[in-house]
Amino acid sequence: MSKYLKFTALSFVIAAIAGPVWADKFGLGRPALEEEISAWNWDVSPNGAGLPVGSGDAIDGEEIFAEQCAACHGDFAEGIDNWPKLAGGMDTLDREDPLKTVGSYWPHLTTAFDYVKRSMPFGSAGTLSDDDVYATVAYILYSNDLIEDDFVLSNETLLDIEMPNSDGFIIDDRAQAEYPIWTVEPCMANCKDSVKITMRATILDVTPDQNVASSNGTDVVAASAESEAASAEDADSEEASVAAYDPVLAEAGEKVFGKCKACHQVGEGAKNRSGPILTGIVGNPAGAVDGFKKYSRPMAAAADAGLVWTEEELAAFIADPRGYMKGTKMSFRGLSSDDDRLALIEYLKSFED
Repeated sequence: MSKYLKFTALSFVIAAIAGPVWADKFGLGRPALEEEISAWNWDVSPNGAGLPVGSGDAIDGEEIFAEQCAACHGDFAEGIDNWPKLAGGMDTLDREDPLKTVGSYWPHLTTAFDYVKRSMPFGSAGTLSDDDVYATVAYILYSNDLIEDDFVLSNETLLDIEMPNSDGFIIDDRAQAEYPIWTVEPCMANCKDSVKITMRATILDVTPDQNVASSNGTDVVAASAESEAASAEDADSEEASVAAYDPVLAEAGEKVFGKCKACHQVGEGAKNRSGPILTGIVGNPAGAVDGFKKYSRPMAAAADAGLVWTEEELAAFIADPRGYMKGTKMSFRGLSSDDDRLALIEYLKSFED
């Protein structure tokens, strides 16, 4: 008998013997122990039920995020390439292409905690301690300007954070409100006492080409409005006004600059990094830092047009870099707080060329 026939025969014998066992149960492995189940059988509810004891702040969270999360989500939670953005998107939910982040969209902070603890970091899910998870979530909140960096997020304080979109969802009550309407027996004949035509279409072609005459002989012409692009004035004719220096405000701005230092340096010994040196930026022409060759095309064009970083222009840019200058390479989402912008500019004013 060949090896193949022997193997086939043996398989039939084993199947005949094991068949009754498999019919009753698979007979594989062993029942999971309660402690093994409890390691995975947990969740966090919107009311805080299930939150483990622990705490952390954004200061510690920044280091954890940089090591465990930034490779995909960016240093500022702004997202890299097609990886999800975790920060920004405020006031975009009513747009055609909204940016849905933890800060702009998620209604419950408990969801963020549950997801980070359960599924992150990518490829090493469940390896963060509870304190590390609290610190990481705190940094995500800080990146969305929802807390200060020294706020301690814990099982006792997490529910104190009100998410901006907490009221942006509705309860799906279609099962009670709508389903009964559509599940009754439909009427197929003699549904109304009388039927009459109330309206007729006057034009069958309801979407005619723009240059084709309509049925009444008039041409359909699309109105177009031309917007004039505002040209920047020559830098030589523009006087950049720099207000008096406020050291107290500048001290607050040094703290805000912590959000910028991953890409920018300022002061003595500063070097160009992924972003240019910011020493002396206030009141000086844009795109003019010596040795920096990474300016985006829009920034270079604005510089050629004479853009000067007055306090007003600088405030507008750092409030919403991509909104101010479409196509900029600056990935930072911007500072939404007026006070933070004023403080940061005051801090930058303290450094002169």
